[in-house]
Amino acid sequence: MTNEELERFLLERHKDVTLFDYEGKKVPCIILDEKKFDNIMKNIAGKPVSVETNLNILQDGLGHVFVRITLQFSQGSIEEKFLIYANENMEFFEALAETTMLTLSSPNSPIGSTNVFMIQLPKPERAQNALEIIRKGLHK
Repeated sequence: MTNEELERFLLERHKDVTLFDYEGKKVPCIILDEKKFDNIMKNIAGKPVSVETNLNILQDGLGHVFVRITLQFSQGSIEEKFLIYANENMEFFEALAETTMLTLSSPNSPIGSTNVFMIQLPKPERAQNALEIIRKGLHK
């Protein structure tokens, strides 16, 4: 990864991520802008929906690790991509590997209480493997 690519990734990264307590566990949450969140909810409300979740790990071998999270919804032809800088958000990925849950929320909602869409990852080992790759990439 060149300096220009690193700078571009840093500019493109999604900064609005957090953790919230759900039944005594920290759950990772991606905060979407209100319009995007409302659009997703409008398209999937009342329908059975599954979300294919992919974690694509990008690293430069110098300790910079980014993860592109792609969410493909089975309803509404919705695909969302988020580039998260793992160097700034290790707790996010640790919680993802532990709970195998990911949530989406609106910025105007109290995090973890209303307007939250929860995604259960069907293959926990993927999040755990991703965490190991991220940790190794950070320690180069």
